[in-house]
Amino acid sequence: MYPRVSVDLEKLKFNCLKMIEYSKNNGIDYIMPVIKVLAGDKKIASIFDECGFDYIGDSRIKNLKLYHRLRAKKYLVRIPSLSEVKDVVKYANLSLNSELETIKALNLEAERQNKKHEIILMFDLGDLREGFYYSYEHNKNIKEILELENIILKGIGTNLTCYGGLIPSFDILNRLVEIKNNIEDYFQISLDFISGGNSSSLYLFGKNQIPKDINSLRIGEGIFFGKETAYSTDIDGFYHDIFTLQAEIIECKTKPSFPDGETSINSFGEKTYIEDKGLMKRAILAVGKQDVILENLKPRDNELDIIGGSSDHLIINLNNTSYKIGDIIEFDLNYPGLLHLMNSPYVKRHYKKKP
Repeated sequence: MYPRVSVDLEKLKFNCLKMIEYSKNNGIDYIMPVIKVLAGDKKIASIFDECGFDYIGDSRIKNLKLYHRLRAKKYLVRIPSLSEVKDVVKYANLSLNSELETIKALNLEAERQNKKHEIILMFDLGDLREGFYYSYEHNKNIKEILELENIILKGIGTNLTCYGGLIPSFDILNRLVEIKNNIEDYFQISLDFISGGNSSSLYLFGKNQIPKDINSLRIGEGIFFGKETAYSTDIDGFYHDIFTLQAEIIECKTKPSFPDGETSINSFGEKTYIEDKGLMKRAILAVGKQDVILENLKPRDNELDIIGGSSDHLIINLNNTSYKIGDIIEFDLNYPGLLHLMNSPYVKRHYKKKP
């Protein structure tokens, strides 16, 4: 059945174990995988359990609920909303937080459920997404959190690059270390996790530019694609082709490459530029914009070019190759492409077995 995402589980397992080794060699003892891109796929998520990660993270409670049988502790990546605190405490061992009111609500709910709920308190180091702003006074909030009987402050963390594009650096990450030192000295406590961001921090590996007190990272793309995300470069020694989109040709014809008549906007309200290349052998594939943003795909066959598409159709220039109706075209994906495809109910999954 097509379209489908084919997943090489052996390559994924290799990348998981490689990331653990790679991180420890760079002073990071605790990798906390972010597996939200899997959209609740238990078969793929079980690989992270096999590899011995202590925590696995997702941004959706619905997915954490699906993983309840896995050994690893579950953590909520997106800061909780007040309306979901009951399920957060029920299905997540730990959550990232930045609002005192929400933390207090989690404490009351944890008391009701007779549980202790762990949190990582997030600090905004300048990227301007979630977190207490690093340069503001925060000890009053910390004091109130430490007084909550059913909340365990496991550590502090930050997020970089995802919104503002702020690049991790020694000086930026040292802002988090200074906060850590202030908290530990002022309250005479020890924090387990100092979480220095995500896959964008991987570009610092091998450069002796990560402050020694940073001991944890939350990694998604670095594992799934073997890529650091500060400058979007591949990391040597990792697999970069774990996921493949496979789509079927449903029409294969030679047609003019330019519309015949006056043109306006397309079905997505866009004014598209179409180059006149004369007659063109084209294929239509059974996958479209409701499944994936087409710019996030790249044909594995370098002879092929994506020329456009609509909700349910992907149009390819076959460049006089020998493809025919019923043939399967394979595509490399980037992280956003995989995220959309895995969340499309119309795209199947295929798990590649050992050779």
